[in-house]
Amino acid sequence: MSRVLQIPGDHPYVRSACPPAYRAAVSPSVVPNPALSAAWLREHRSEFDIVHLHFGFEHLDADGLRRWVGELRALRLPLVYTVHDLRNPHQDGPGPHDANLDVLIPAAGVVLTLTKGAAREIRRRWGRRADVVPHPAVFDPALLTSGPAGRSGPPTVGIHLKDLRRNVVEPDRVVRAALAGAREVGGRLRIDLHPGALRRPELRRTCELGRRGEIDLRVHGRFDDAELASYLSQLDAYVLPNRFGTHSGWLEACRDVGTRVVAPSCGYYTEQWDDVVGYFNDERDGFDEESLSDAVRQALTRAPVGPVDAGFRRRQLALVRSVHTDAYTRVRPVALRERTWGTGRVAV
Repeated sequence: MSRVLQIPGDHPYVRSACPPAYRAAVSPSVVPNPALSAAWLREHRSEFDIVHLHFGFEHLDADGLRRWVGELRALRLPLVYTVHDLRNPHQDGPGPHDANLDVLIPAAGVVLTLTKGAAREIRRRWGRRADVVPHPAVFDPALLTSGPAGRSGPPTVGIHLKDLRRNVVEPDRVVRAALAGAREVGGRLRIDLHPGALRRPELRRTCELGRRGEIDLRVHGRFDDAELASYLSQLDAYVLPNRFGTHSGWLEACRDVGTRVVAPSCGYYTEQWDDVVGYFNDERDGFDEESLSDAVRQALTRAPVGPVDAGFRRRQLALVRSVHTDAYTRVRPVALRERTWGTGRVAV
């Protein structure tokens, strides 16, 4: 059985999606990941047979990735690449990530992605087939029974602005539009921030709304998994405030606990779950406040969705791991042929 180096090595998605028997124990968990260097690959070459890249390569430019891919080829290491992001949410413009994708997607032996829309874009832009593998559950099932027994009080919509990622553009306008939609149906708006974002000028009006008590503004550190599950389970709806991006683990976390998601028109968020309410927010056309207010109204007045069925998530996880097993099986024979070519030995 192949040993697969996962990059990043210790991430909830990787831990869930990769069949445990395939994971190479050597997978690093630090940032930036040392496995994205040629020297590290050479030093640890005997410890894995396949490399599977997910994300975490923002510190490298296209030339750096070309050198890394060249080392993979020199070491006869096949690459599997899951395209989580067609537009990097941590970068101001699309150029650097586009250049990196121009290196990685053609170099990969197998390309995976999370939605049919993303697969169509990969086919259109690079002429590559991408196998679609759905995003599995985010939370351990035990966490889904340890939260509040039910929601009470007025319907609540939440937005967690964290440290104000680069893809959260004009957050004061987003908050104003979400608040207007919530008020129309007797609801309330909860805004969460990490301490580092409290004095950001982009949030001046939001902080003023919090001081006046017009929104429930909470400032705190990063949630652990149990705290995140509890937080989301207290919301009737959650707004993804992104102007650019592709897929969302937070959307899947909301799905786990039964919190309806209001998602922007950019990327392929609305393809991840058929109960998402969409609004207009993207890099080309900007943000439409009225569409968000309307989406929040819809989200708070529709029948509750309820937590995702545990049996469905088990079946989905089995499918996800089967797709990964198939990907590793497809690239392994190529690696064996390349290693034994010209030696007079037959790969088995």
